[in-house]
Amino acid sequence: MSDIMSYLFETKAVKFCEENKPFFLTSGTISPYFVNTHFLYGNEKEATEFLSYIDTLLADRINLPKKVFDKVLVQYENNEIFKYTIDTMIKAITENVNIDEIDYISGGERRDWYFSNMIAYLLKKPHLTLFKDMEAFVSPYDFSSTEKITDIEGKTVLNASDLVTAASNYVRSWIPAVKNLNGKLLWTCYVVDRKQGGTEVLEKEGIKTIPLALVDNTLFEKAFELGIIKQGQLEMLKGFYHDPYETMRNFLIQHPEFIENALHSSDERTQKRVKILTENNLYHL
Repeated sequence: MSDIMSYLFETKAVKFCEENKPFFLTSGTISPYFVNTHFLYGNEKEATEFLSYIDTLLADRINLPKKVFDKVLVQYENNEIFKYTIDTMIKAITENVNIDEIDYISGGERRDWYFSNMIAYLLKKPHLTLFKDMEAFVSPYDFSSTEKITDIEGKTVLNASDLVTAASNYVRSWIPAVKNLNGKLLWTCYVVDRKQGGTEVLEKEGIKTIPLALVDNTLFEKAFELGIIKQGQLEMLKGFYHDPYETMRNFLIQHPEFIENALHSSDERTQKRVKILTENNLYHL
């Protein structure tokens, strides 16, 4: 696990904000860190390019699984970080699940596909490619063919994923998609657990969770020991871990200029997100 943690830092898959400059998230909330687990594909540049490549394939769903698999197989064979991540997921799965009980490996649009395709290949299990609209396609483990599927007749599924935050993608798409196929989603293995309630949501759904790394005080203290963050950042991170809402609300009260500066930012994405924060009064200021 320590190596996964080191790679999360090395690839900047976990990135910490500068002191008193938290990040805006898509929801309009703010956070002292964010996680891009897919950077474990090797590095930020390669991971971002691969995501753009996936985007070009989304309209051609029948050919997408094979094209994605071809890319991740080459990366697995040539990139130490990505290979270590996949191998660690395989090890975690085999230690926690009887492999013979798994009928399918699934992965959801889009970042799950960095991991799920290779896991299906290495475990020699057929792969379910799941889309956000709950359409599903099945491929044999070597992705030699792909076809749309509507019924897996009660078979069992393990979903491989990049990270879990609140498990909204699971609740909104992956769990219903497998149910629509008359399947049973019984396990999920993911690289990062952001410890923001998602694991508990999944366990209430009867899904066994297998995370590799936790975003918690241990990770923050390790970052501090390595000199990645300073004392003030560590204190904010620990406060956020204990109570994200109150920690960020108190920060905004103590730093009213933060919202004002964001509203006048030249970055359109920042402007959009701060407007979500202010118009919905997300922190009841």
